[in-house]
Amino acid sequence: MTLEDHEAVEVVGSVAPRDVMFVCEHASNHFPDEFGDLGLSDDAKTSHVAWDPGALALTKELARRFEATYVAGAVSRLLYDCNRPPEAESAIPTRSEIFEIPGNEGLDTAARTARVEQIYKPFRAATEQAMAMVHPKALVTVHSFTPVFHGKPRAVEIGILHDRDTRLADAMLTAMKGAEFNVQRNEPYGPEHGVTHSLKTYALPSKTPNVMLEVRNDLLREPEAIAKMADTIADALRAGLASLAAENAQRGAQ
Repeated sequence: MTLEDHEAVEVVGSVAPRDVMFVCEHASNHFPDEFGDLGLSDDAKTSHVAWDPGALALTKELARRFEATYVAGAVSRLLYDCNRPPEAESAIPTRSEIFEIPGNEGLDTAARTARVEQIYKPFRAATEQAMAMVHPKALVTVHSFTPVFHGKPRAVEIGILHDRDTRLADAMLTAMKGAEFNVQRNEPYGPEHGVTHSLKTYALPSKTPNVMLEVRNDLLREPEAIAKMADTIADALRAGLASLAAENAQRGAQ
């Protein structure tokens, strides 16, 4: 038995032209029966290494504000990290922060290929199809991160990440100057950590403005906090889109 395509990815919303499309690669910590639990403890399966806590809830809030479509991963990132290409060792990690992943140790080529076929390829196909149908003015991927990593606290609260296309990130960072949150560029991760795969795959080829959001997960534990964060990010995103539109109009008038 293998995963059906719809079990690896979820597409929600009207697949029609919209200003923004959202992607949440690490939305779920679900482990389908065919894979078992990878030999993980309950603590590991519910921790940030298995998924991005709060990221899906934030994605839903943002999608509601923009009446937007979103694409979400439906299985744990430990089975396959859909923000990594198949050739990346980290796509199927054997260790994540303090946790060993026994079920990923010693996988042969056939086993790795099966994960790619069952999880990554359906996710990629669904995202590419949604991008083609929505034709958004911007692509936004949504992630969360742990407030303490390898024992070290992180001060950053919102990361605005980008690859070589900095347009939307620049505009959002400008809009967020003076925000009550600690907002930083390419923190706590950046392109050098291999985290911009989705941006490079789904947005850069079509020159679609794009940004990756990283929000500290202790700010996404309660509905009120999630709504507040969604308001903050939505305001910055609207301002960023307006800034880009104005720049495009100015160039067109020249």
